[in-house]
Amino acid sequence: MGPVLAGVLQLLALIAALALAYVPLGNHMAKVYSSDKHWRVEKWIYKGIGADPNTEMRWPAYLRGVLAFSAVGVLFLYLLQRLQGVLPGSLGFKAIDPDQAFNTAASFVTNTNWQSYYGEQAMGHVVQTAGLAVQNFVSAAVGIAVAVALVRGFARSRTGELGNFWSDLVRGVTRILLPLSVVAAIVLVACGAIQNFSGIHEVGQFMGGDQQWNGGAVASQEAIKEIGTNGGGYFNANSAHPFENPTPFTNLFEIFLLLVIPFALTRTFGIMVGSVKQGYAILATMGTIWVGFIALMMWTEFAHHGPALQMAGGAMEGKETRIGVGASSIFAVSTTLTSTGAVDSFHSSFTGLGGGITMLGMQLGEIAPGGTGSGLYGMLIMAVIAVFIAGLMVGRTPEYLGKKIGTREIKFAACYILITPALVLIFTAVAMALPTPGHSMTNSGAHGFSEILYAYTSASNNNGSAFAGLNADTQWFNSTLGLAMILGRFLPMVFVLALAGSLAEQKPVPATAGTLRTEKPLFTGLLVGAILIITGLTYFPALALGPLAEGLAS
Repeated sequence: MGPVLAGVLQLLALIAALALAYVPLGNHMAKVYSSDKHWRVEKWIYKGIGADPNTEMRWPAYLRGVLAFSAVGVLFLYLLQRLQGVLPGSLGFKAIDPDQAFNTAASFVTNTNWQSYYGEQAMGHVVQTAGLAVQNFVSAAVGIAVAVALVRGFARSRTGELGNFWSDLVRGVTRILLPLSVVAAIVLVACGAIQNFSGIHEVGQFMGGDQQWNGGAVASQEAIKEIGTNGGGYFNANSAHPFENPTPFTNLFEIFLLLVIPFALTRTFGIMVGSVKQGYAILATMGTIWVGFIALMMWTEFAHHGPALQMAGGAMEGKETRIGVGASSIFAVSTTLTSTGAVDSFHSSFTGLGGGITMLGMQLGEIAPGGTGSGLYGMLIMAVIAVFIAGLMVGRTPEYLGKKIGTREIKFAACYILITPALVLIFTAVAMALPTPGHSMTNSGAHGFSEILYAYTSASNNNGSAFAGLNADTQWFNSTLGLAMILGRFLPMVFVLALAGSLAEQKPVPATAGTLRTEKPLFTGLLVGAILIITGLTYFPALALGPLAEGLAS
């Protein structure tokens, strides 16, 4: 079997698995966020944090809950790292430096999971499990909660109430993320991923020095890392490490885990707004972009430009031989089109155009299918923009799901889509203009520019994957990337929740003969076109200076 055919068959198997999980998981999540009953363990949690889960919140109160909870998470994780040296189970590792502790705290609380440290050489068991793994659960649950609040904004009328943040947060963990993670961790352990709390082991000599490995609760963290579209690896090599990703099967399984909730949330959306066809339209948009990007990535990475690539069956530099070009391409596209950031290959070693595809996937806003929750609310914002464009073309007031898209709503949507590109381009421009940040680049020219552009694209879009050529463990990058993560996560949420509140206050508008049918293929095509055109107009000049220049020159 040739490598191209193997890659295509893996893609087909992945699509089949996602299709099988789509309806039951989507229905389950809709039931979770529509139920008025609380589990006993959930009641204990509400009592412990002093929250009333039955109190409905308007969007400012819901936003305050999101921001307050996340701020406490940043502070707790920062202090945990700074105190690591005196904590049990630290494996002898010292306290994390202030700038790196801030970067890591911001990273994991914002569901970015950017890592400027070597996991196996910096973080002990307590920080990994009580700090990083916990944030993998709750940061993902926050994203789903905000998405559900926006869906309620479309589904409800004549009220500004969007549900209860604390109830949505707790249910997301106890009823969705935790059960799925337990099952996934058992599968990973059965396939060879490690799960223990052992110390550091001497495993022999390597290149004249001692080689050491430490164990850890890897499988459990790997499970929620993918399911929650987090991406932070227990080891520096992330999902290229055999302790995290032992076999080609686990590689495909991990891709399935990082995609299953974002895709299934479209089913949840359709059920909650009362029309599963609307969910299918969003699903079709996400699926079209995802499959298209994978096809383009495989083409660039399998293209034979010389005898070395012909002998290897594709561009194998930076890729695991046990995984191959096809599976690495699927993983790279899936992890950058979601907010996962996990990697099983080094994106810096992809072809020039291949590296550009990974960047473009993040620059779309990670909406195909996007992160847990963030992908759905990002796509719904783009749907609002597409409906507005269609309204301008035909000269009538735009409507979506029975709600008018007026001046107020389109301002919220426009602010949402402008925030992240502004962060990416401004931070990249400043880093390139100053003399010090450039010292962190491994390469010069177009590829060196791509390293910095990729870093700020990854941080601002809360992805977390790295181009692998940039030394980001400096005060400048730790501080600015951490700031980009926080602003890129929470500023968009302000406008998402404000839009949800505005929509929930409206009374429904009856459909007429002139109403745009947003469940039809025509709307799907319009939405795909709007996404690609808006992203292209925003980022094409920057991409032309980096990956496009490198790809066309090779």
